Amino acid sequence: MKILLVCMGNICRSPMAEAVVRRMLDSNGLAASTTVASAGTHDFNVGLPPDPRARLAALRRGYDMGGMRARRVRPEDFENYNMILAMDRRNLAMLQADCPAQHRHKLTLFLAYAAGSEMDEVPDPYGEPQESFERVLDLIEDAAQGLTRALRVT
Repeated sequence: MKILLVCMGNICRSPMAEAVVRRMLDSNGLAASTTVASAGTHDFNVGLPPDPRARLAALRRGYDMGGMRARRVRPEDFENYNMILAMDRRNLAMLQADCPAQHRHKLTLFLAYAAGSEMDEVPDPYGEPQESFERVLDLIEDAAQGLTRALRVT
């Protein structure tokens, strides 16, 4: 199984989600059979590490974001990944516009896997204070737990 997590710039939400999903898969014995990556729909952060506030929020909870660098979604990602999970509707719409029809079934919102949230989008914390990154990480952890449960069943 190959999972791609997608936000706009790939420096906040999707790399945090990548770190959380990786650890949860590892903790549940699914890491060996699952590849997780993240990307952005825009190219303005390509090559940059995650936002310092995202790294701080992740570090406080023991998630490793070391070595991550932003990249943009590539055309071959639609074929190479089994699941492409967008952080919000805007990025999902951009993915749907670029995705070949035969791969659109792979696209969905990441929070579709969240059990404890009434929200269906992970809000963009960029430009917000540190507390926003902490709240976003709460949502990400919830969705990552649901995703891990779903993968254990398959």
